[in-house]
Amino acid sequence: MPGVRDPAYRGRPRSARNFIYNHETMATAAAGSNGDRLGEVLLREGLLTREQLTAATADQRTSKHRLGYVLAKLGMVPELEITKVLARQYRMPAVDLSRFEVDPRILKLVPADMATKGVVLPLKREGRILTVAIADPTDLGLLEDLKFITRFDLFPVLAGEYSLRTLIEKHYANDQQELQSLLKDMEAAGEDVEIVEEQEEEAVTQAQIEDAPVVKLINGLLIDAVKRGASDIHIEPFEHEIRVRYRVDGALLEIMRPPLKMKAALTSRVKILSQLNIAERRVPQDGRLKLKMGNRVIDFRVSTLPVLYGEKIVLRILDKGNLTLDLTKFGFEPKAEKDLMRAILNPYGMVLVTGPTGSGKTTTLYSALSRINTTEVNIMTAEDPVEYNLMGINQVLVRNEIGLTFAAALKAFLRQDPNIIMIGEIRDLETGGIAIKAALTGHLVLSTLHTNDAPSTITRMIDMGIEAFNVASAVNLVVAQRLVRRICKDCKGVHQYTDVELQSLGTDLEKLRSLQFMKGSGCETCSGTGYKGRAGLYEVMALTPEVRRLILRGGSVAEIQEQAVADGMLTLRMDGMKKVERGVTTLEEVVKETAG
Repeated sequence: MPGVRDPAYRGRPRSARNFIYNHETMATAAAGSNGDRLGEVLLREGLLTREQLTAATADQRTSKHRLGYVLAKLGMVPELEITKVLARQYRMPAVDLSRFEVDPRILKLVPADMATKGVVLPLKREGRILTVAIADPTDLGLLEDLKFITRFDLFPVLAGEYSLRTLIEKHYANDQQELQSLLKDMEAAGEDVEIVEEQEEEAVTQAQIEDAPVVKLINGLLIDAVKRGASDIHIEPFEHEIRVRYRVDGALLEIMRPPLKMKAALTSRVKILSQLNIAERRVPQDGRLKLKMGNRVIDFRVSTLPVLYGEKIVLRILDKGNLTLDLTKFGFEPKAEKDLMRAILNPYGMVLVTGPTGSGKTTTLYSALSRINTTEVNIMTAEDPVEYNLMGINQVLVRNEIGLTFAAALKAFLRQDPNIIMIGEIRDLETGGIAIKAALTGHLVLSTLHTNDAPSTITRMIDMGIEAFNVASAVNLVVAQRLVRRICKDCKGVHQYTDVELQSLGTDLEKLRSLQFMKGSGCETCSGTGYKGRAGLYEVMALTPEVRRLILRGGSVAEIQEQAVADGMLTLRMDGMKKVERGVTTLEEVVKETAG
């Protein structure tokens, strides 16, 4: 099984040998085969009478627990003996939980609901190996799910089900009440925490929506997500449960599964706070809400979407406190930063930022605007949606349903005596044509496109129908960017890749053999992932005279890229490899986010 250690467990963690019963040292005379039923083996070994087995089997049918659990619960057979028998049957190491002290920090690696449903308990972590106690050695699906969620290599050991369930209930009692503790902290803050801009609640749902657990749960989730540095909250309804996940550093992390009976109330509560129509469940809706925490005001952009078993809700967290507007701290290489600064300080021309959704394009644009925002210039933006409110900048929310498109807003801007214009996205020829003309008539225009790299942005605009000579004349600079996860500083260490690993990553083997790489081993700070925070990769292409001439001649993307690299541009992969060499991120992250 991928990610689960060999059944013979020859490479078990050293400290694990102190508490694991090794099947090789056990007596095997009466072990029985894997096909023997537990009851028959216990009978043969004289640990159980036929009358006891009959009574336990009857109790098992009623309780629907496994036979080992029932025998231990009724005290018919010592649980340790049952565990030893099962360990010999399945050739697995077994653990005596009474002799083992569970590390509370490790519990956070496995969600409480998964521990309870799967009857699994994390015991110890050593490097990338997580030792877990399980009750059912045949449940391979559980181990695969656990491997996926924890992102660790698993070292499963067998434990008595009765003791295991008892320990899970004991240790996860605090974990299951984690949100309640969070809510108490919130209440202790008093008036320092409040939801603002809330409209009147409709009488038809007032009793349900004002139910204290629902109000506290939503408030607690908002605060907890902000404290964890999440960028999004996902509330997802399914047939038999609700799932709540946070997106942290670009990856989704399951937080909790509230009771299914709270589904309608949770949805209605979020809609009320976001000033949405709680009676409309058939179409998507968009709204906003604000959370005040002391002196901080955090905006949440809310989106609802009808799905099979209700409405999925995604809240995008727009925390100005986490917004870095200093371009010098973004991680640009010296030449790239110099080229970008020169372009945004030009009085006219166009600067384009490109990349996939969630790659930080808006943050880069906001940072550029912040750098050139003075009382001497008139800055106007058209955005869909407006993510952050910036003082001194006139921001317009695009509303296509009433005809206020990007193109319409841009036309209106030109009658408002602007110096600098920012268009959220160039989506069509009309918007692109007006933006180009604005850039050619004495305005600085900033915008975004969705392309894979900087050179392809030029050909994309020409494909839209914009004349090549206008593109070559108007565009000053193109930035392509990606976000990669940073290596956790608390568990960063030297990592040596094998030649096979380097070849599988599609990298230059000879070039990389001499380099020293860093990687996170996983710790409490990074929840075992080895990553904490994100860093940007940037491909900054200044349109030099040579590149402009190439565009006019109809050069291909490959030719434009080759010329730009010759002029000093670093591709996304090149920039990523520099950050790998400096220990900012890992080789896997760079290869995943960039093309070779």
